[in-house]
Amino acid sequence: MAWRNVCFLTDASHAEPLCDALLEAGALSACIEDADAGTPDEQPQFGEPGSVNTPGWTHSRVVVLLEPDADIDAVLGEAMQAIGLSAMPAYTVEAVAEQNWVQLTQSQFDPIRISERLWIVPSWHESPDSSAINLILDPGMAFGTGSHPTTRLCLEWLERNVSAGCSVLDYGCGSGILAIAAAKLGAGRVAGVDIDPQAVEAANANAERNGVVAQFADSAAPVAGEYDVVVANILSNPLRVLAPAICAHVRPGGRLALSGILREQAEEIIAIYAQWLPLQVADVREDWVCLAGTRP
Repeated sequence: MAWRNVCFLTDASHAEPLCDALLEAGALSACIEDADAGTPDEQPQFGEPGSVNTPGWTHSRVVVLLEPDADIDAVLGEAMQAIGLSAMPAYTVEAVAEQNWVQLTQSQFDPIRISERLWIVPSWHESPDSSAINLILDPGMAFGTGSHPTTRLCLEWLERNVSAGCSVLDYGCGSGILAIAAAKLGAGRVAGVDIDPQAVEAANANAERNGVVAQFADSAAPVAGEYDVVVANILSNPLRVLAPAICAHVRPGGRLALSGILREQAEEIIAIYAQWLPLQVADVREDWVCLAGTRP
């Protein structure tokens, strides 16, 4: 018999309590999705450092993974009762084929050569070049495996711009890949911030795995200090909103690199940042650009 995914709809106020109650009732996992995803009513869920977000979707879909022999009605009924709901939701059931999920996930990531001396190596792989600068990475639930063009653009820029002993801030650090690369390239004080606590956890674990010292923190706490190098590989909208905060951490004479920017968005981002420092296109990969500049 196969595991089963059970799906039903609820609202934002009940989705998270229901997931907790379902896990208590014996569910193997429970997640929440936007029931309106892919429609004009889709609700983006993201936040920026220092902001307070209202989580959840107005129309939420709960997806519950159950054992093959689990009594669906009993599990759902127990969870509903636990949070004070009496009505059983209408639900659908889908069989989940048996797979080696760890092996399947790991098979999607191979070592990536960034340059002659820089490699990204998943933690379950052997390094193809033991003499290179190897970034041993386990992304966990955070963005930053090195496979995305924007990550590669930033790594290539860091390799060209990090000097021995310089200070580096990775703004929106994800897995910590950029900060860890900076540390391995010879940077001195290295820090990273991210709005996602799971990203901070993954980044700290990756720093320890690579034997480097880097301070990663949840960006709900204010980021202090100026840095010789600041890099932010996020998306264009956060880069617009966060321009004052990001530029405040670039010391006079320091350098800034931004990515997560599509070609057609570059001019607008350059114009927004012009009041703090001049940016120009440093590199292009596929449809993505890296912008960089020096603060006067």
